Amino acid sequence: MLDELIAGKKKQWLEADSCPVKGMLDYMRKQGRLREPQVEAIATYLFLKIAGGNKPLWRLFAENFFTPDLDLARLKLSEATRQFLRENEAARALYAFSIQRQEDGKPLLPELEGLISDDPAALDYERIIKEIFYEVSYADYLMSLPMGAGKTFLMAAIIYLDLLFAENERDNPHFAHNFIVLIPSGLKSSIAPSLKTIQDFDPEWVIPNPAASQIRRALSFEILDEQKSAKSSNRVRNPNVQKVSQCFDRPHPYANVFVVNAEKVILDRLDERDPELIKQSEDQRDQQANELRNWLGKIPNLSIMIDEVHHAATADIKLRQVVNRWQAGGKIVSVLGFSGTPYLSGKDQVAVNEEVTIRFPRIANTVYYYPLIQAVRSFLKKPQVKIAQGVQERLALIRQGVEDFQERFGAKRYANGAIAKLAIYCGDIETLEEKVDPFLTGDLNIPKAEILKFHRGNKAYQTPDGAELAFRSLDHPAPHAAPQRYILLVQIGKEGWDCRSLTGVILSQQGDCPRNMVLQTSCRCLRSVDAGAAEEALIWLNDGNAQTLNEQLRQQQRTSIEEINSADAGLGVAPVERHSRMEQMELPALDFYQLRVNYQEVIKKKVQTEQDLQALCDALEDYRDNASTTIITDFEAMEGEVKRKYGQGLEASRDTDIKAMGGELNIRDVDEKGQPASFAHWLHDIAKGSFYTISTDQLRQFKEPLRALFGKIAMEQPSGERCWNERYDRYAIESRIRLAFSPRRELRTRFEVIPDQAELLLVDKLGPVDSNDKLYPNQADVKRILQLDENPEPTTEEERQEEQQKARQKVEQAIEALKEQGMDTNQLEGQLEDQFSDQPSVAVAQRDKSFHYLPYNFARSGFELELLRKVLSLRDFQDSALEIYYNGERGLTGFVIHCFQKKGNSWRNIGRYTTDFLIIQRDPDKKAISKALMVETKGEGYAHDPNFQARKSFVESAFLEQNKKQFGYDKFDFLYLQDTDGIDDNIVMLNRKITEFFAGEQNHAG
Repeated sequence: MLDELIAGKKKQWLEADSCPVKGMLDYMRKQGRLREPQVEAIATYLFLKIAGGNKPLWRLFAENFFTPDLDLARLKLSEATRQFLRENEAARALYAFSIQRQEDGKPLLPELEGLISDDPAALDYERIIKEIFYEVSYADYLMSLPMGAGKTFLMAAIIYLDLLFAENERDNPHFAHNFIVLIPSGLKSSIAPSLKTIQDFDPEWVIPNPAASQIRRALSFEILDEQKSAKSSNRVRNPNVQKVSQCFDRPHPYANVFVVNAEKVILDRLDERDPELIKQSEDQRDQQANELRNWLGKIPNLSIMIDEVHHAATADIKLRQVVNRWQAGGKIVSVLGFSGTPYLSGKDQVAVNEEVTIRFPRIANTVYYYPLIQAVRSFLKKPQVKIAQGVQERLALIRQGVEDFQERFGAKRYANGAIAKLAIYCGDIETLEEKVDPFLTGDLNIPKAEILKFHRGNKAYQTPDGAELAFRSLDHPAPHAAPQRYILLVQIGKEGWDCRSLTGVILSQQGDCPRNMVLQTSCRCLRSVDAGAAEEALIWLNDGNAQTLNEQLRQQQRTSIEEINSADAGLGVAPVERHSRMEQMELPALDFYQLRVNYQEVIKKKVQTEQDLQALCDALEDYRDNASTTIITDFEAMEGEVKRKYGQGLEASRDTDIKAMGGELNIRDVDEKGQPASFAHWLHDIAKGSFYTISTDQLRQFKEPLRALFGKIAMEQPSGERCWNERYDRYAIESRIRLAFSPRRELRTRFEVIPDQAELLLVDKLGPVDSNDKLYPNQADVKRILQLDENPEPTTEEERQEEQQKARQKVEQAIEALKEQGMDTNQLEGQLEDQFSDQPSVAVAQRDKSFHYLPYNFARSGFELELLRKVLSLRDFQDSALEIYYNGERGLTGFVIHCFQKKGNSWRNIGRYTTDFLIIQRDPDKKAISKALMVETKGEGYAHDPNFQARKSFVESAFLEQNKKQFGYDKFDFLYLQDTDGIDDNIVMLNRKITEFFAGEQNHAG
């Protein structure tokens, strides 16, 4: 989906030398206070804000900003379709999106792909794209991070970053000055905690001092949760409106954060039947309907943040209407939604034409997605989900869950002194008060002091005294750590409850929480307490809730109870150790030649500031926009009289009357009044724009010519003050002024070809890697290969079978343990058969033709993994004297090519290139590498990146040519493979290239 395309484009942007936020992101990572998903979400946000210009997603999509450029010549399309796609960016973008591959390898939208292929001119592409992205005209992004990943911290970080950019560029419309945080109506109790988290956020986590402290001092926080006051109150009856109105005491409201329940801005409170409403303006009607909404909508430069945005679905239309109304007033900078899941219970539908409708399982405006299973593997508690199969009675299940909790966490105390806690949810107050609480204190002998009961009360049972305060204090560290260990809840704590020391959850009956919130409620206990520590959690469910949880995990997180439990059990979680086989393979260094460019700066012209400023003043009209003109008259009094008579817009009648009254028409450019202008501030802005390489003192030495320029681009008002004339391109003028203070330089380059030598593995860089399903070979094969490396003599068949049987028994025992907990183990059993089949795997059999370290990590590309497997399985490759090595893991190889691009007589550095694979042939006598085929694999999202294309062009031309010239033969060749061609077609291409390049024993030098 879109977030995957954005991730690819963002990566390219961040890797570019010109990326403006590299240092900022490096600072955050060095601080180490934000988790990597939070930093990545921030990077995505800044990418869309800066590189994407804060445009609506539909417009960026239609402009081909996200989707990759297509190599149309290689696609199976008619020439007419190719030509149409070449000429229509929106069509090309939608077609590229439709053929994006899903996890199963199938196209994302095959029906749409077919329609475009058959009759591309029949579709309204802009309409379709707009509908995909909800037809909004503003930047509207969804950040999806699972519960416990720190979404509120992410909100706070973005607030500070927006204000940082706004401080530097007050006129930049892409960054907000004020903020509204909307909390869903179902989460009213989380308003205060959300504000406290934002208010207490340390801005030094994301920006350094003194900027961090300055912005923090400027921020104003308000919770808009007070009840409406009496009608007799003066000024406004709504105290929340009073809080908002105070921000307008300043000429330009700035650095305000309002936290409010979404319900307060959605509801209307007017009687549409009132005839008086007909006489009122739209603004008056809106103010009467909802005074708070009306005032909030007047706040300028506004960013709206919606927490748990998936809750807005029930009121989505109304909320959209509110935001769209605010946007119509030009107030909205952007809308940011935050949610634990980007998946929809019912798919979004967009009609392509009368016959075809496309469906999206994920919220279309999801720009960043970090899945729950990845968070469990990385930083959340590792839960064990247990299902009380066949146990129908509530108290029997609660007994099992409590006893299990006591055994595992009864003495658990976290580093901050807080004790581990178990939440037991009940469907109604009577069940809690009459059954569960007496059972805990009576049958299970749990002291009353260790139990907290919290509900909102009813006629029979009031809310327990002090329960709400105790509930809010559960997570306090020592010496004020809460004594309660068992938390009994009714319709509370399902979502938005941030209690990190909560370690267990029991849902003993369906109805203990709403069915659509089983996932959120079950996972309340996953938040980590001690950073970096391996923490565990426990979830007990009856059959019905377990089934619901599995459904919601599949629908909303694309995972399952089985996968969650596997992560908890440590299968595929612990870092995987890696091993060098460089000595075993006797793999020599690779000799090659690099191009080296030496740079020499030549000053062409000395600084001539005064002459340059005078030349700018003489040519100032070149920086003026003269595109539009306005008809005016010199007889202002007569014109005013005609305006009163005819009103605005009746130009022809007005002109006739003016002539009749004896006036003459004068057609000229009209200056456009902008913001107030100050000469001193202007000099400061020029110095600031040079990053203070030019000081204000230097500027003042040329006060006269600069004042002359200022006098032309700043209009004098009748009051004597000056305002900027918006018809002039002030930024271009200021840039020319800064150039006038700099010498003209010419950069000359000289290149030379130098010998180089590279180890294919930098052994000291080889460390453990996070487990994932794209490590190759698997752990069993890695162990087998290392055993064979240690003992080259083949073991007896009996010894081999004995080792296999021992390993098999261990895995079978693990599978049986999962079966006892009710897990579906069919897939694991299938993997067991594959892993312990009698025949050695391809990786083991071909271990002497690959694997200079174990295992290779193909986490970034399943295409690369599949390619290597296919190559190792080729009979022609197996029978050859060739070897294949993965070279694409960043930082592990010394074979890196420095790439340059020639422009005129100069060479420009365009970055480094590392090929994905090397297929090598050794010299039989010297054991040196005599020939090497570089194989590059690219997914569609990267294939047409201009930076990659430039490096690819350099390798295919200059690098190959220079090495051929130096070695006297074709020592290197290059092959580019793209995943859209299909694995079989790629293997055919590779086989053909291998035959051509390595054919026979070619004579060559050395």
